Amino acid sequence: MDLTPILPEISLVGLAILVIILDLFIRRKETLLFVSVAGLIVPALLTTTLIGRTGSYLFDTVILDPYATFFKFVFLVAAALVLLASADYVDRFRLYDGEYYALILLSAAGMMLMASTRELISIYIALELATIPLAVLAGLQKDARAGEAALKYLLLAGLSSAFLLYGMAILFGLTGTTDLVGIGRGLPEAAGINRGALAMALVLLVAGLGFKISAVPFQFWAPDVYEGAPTPVTAYLSVASKMAGFALVLRFFTTAFATAAIDWPLIFAVLSVLSMTLGNIVAFVQTNIKRLLAYSSIAAAGYIMIGLASGTDLGASGLIFFLLSYAFTNLGAFIAVIAISEQIGSDDIADYAGLARRAPLLAFALTFCLVSLLGIPPTAGFAAKFYLFAGAVQQGLLWLAVIGVINSAISAYYYIKVVRAMYLLEPKTPAPVKISAPVALALFASAAGVLLVFIFAWPIIGLTEAASRSLFVR
Repeated sequence: MDLTPILPEISLVGLAILVIILDLFIRRKETLLFVSVAGLIVPALLTTTLIGRTGSYLFDTVILDPYATFFKFVFLVAAALVLLASADYVDRFRLYDGEYYALILLSAAGMMLMASTRELISIYIALELATIPLAVLAGLQKDARAGEAALKYLLLAGLSSAFLLYGMAILFGLTGTTDLVGIGRGLPEAAGINRGALAMALVLLVAGLGFKISAVPFQFWAPDVYEGAPTPVTAYLSVASKMAGFALVLRFFTTAFATAAIDWPLIFAVLSVLSMTLGNIVAFVQTNIKRLLAYSSIAAAGYIMIGLASGTDLGASGLIFFLLSYAFTNLGAFIAVIAISEQIGSDDIADYAGLARRAPLLAFALTFCLVSLLGIPPTAGFAAKFYLFAGAVQQGLLWLAVIGVINSAISAYYYIKVVRAMYLLEPKTPAPVKISAPVALALFASAAGVLLVFIFAWPIIGLTEAASRSLFVR
């Protein structure tokens, strides 16, 4: 049995166990952070050895291709940035250091598997490995809001998993296989026998996976969970969890429903419009920065689904590129919020007044990331939206691209609201806002990523196109 494709995930699990063991003996908790971040070098090196390799392994449950390798690297980077950004938060709230870092690593392992498996049972196991640690992380901070956030996330995640399992069971009943490629081959004949069952399976799968990507109308958990969970966990949820969800959705539907006589891209086009519109409109009235970014994340899910709506390798490439740019952008915004909230003790936008005078570099970094979320050059967000919308137009989805552009313009209001508070309002206190070295490093890396993805957009698009093409090779 060749375990090569999952060696990065195995090493991550091993690193998580090591961190827990070290937590029993080490008094200096900074050492645990160093071990957790430095230890990610091992799975990164193991992932590097997979570049250029393709094939199916472990009884065809795991697929190795450029798509899986690309997302493995991205999840490792996201985990490293979140770990660094957590340093002050873990110390301030006296969270369980070893368990906290280990849960992030275990969740990252599950997300990496989600991008590389193509068999129903393996998909479900990977999904639960990614989800259950997140539910625990959401409740580690000992207060009522965190407990409520964890309970909501756990219950609704369980409900969505039930929908997903029912949909998978119907697919298995229709085709007699749990392999996505086999399902794709068997669905045309199965649809002729029982088209209603196929439609029911599709509805259940969209509902189950829609929760993971916080798409409307399955988004109702996101604002409360984002607000109540520890801010680094919120950052991880909004970026890594969403990316893993889309990585799974893209492989699932382009493989299992590739030849099905059902217009699944149209479903995602409708969900895209709903998510963009509702996310942006409700964000207008938010006064809490974390809830604002939660609704911004829902709107981002709408933009990303434009790539799904095309159902082609070009749309998939646009989706992957958008996810990469979104990862750096949203992580940068949340890391800035972590640093600010740690000092001012509030997540209210009104308390960001005059921040540019108290912490000019921090205010600039947050502004830069918000500008990227809006989609203005020279940022990764601009390159991502331009590429995604242009691809939609080429695929005959001009109406969807226009709605996306209109929604981007609408979002300017609430992003500028935050920038206005930081630069134009008087500070409530002149005391400077300080930032620790690990958080500063994470913020600098995220902001640099936002700029570098814009500068090197075309070479990166070459990588995303190679990744997307591998999805459509049968």
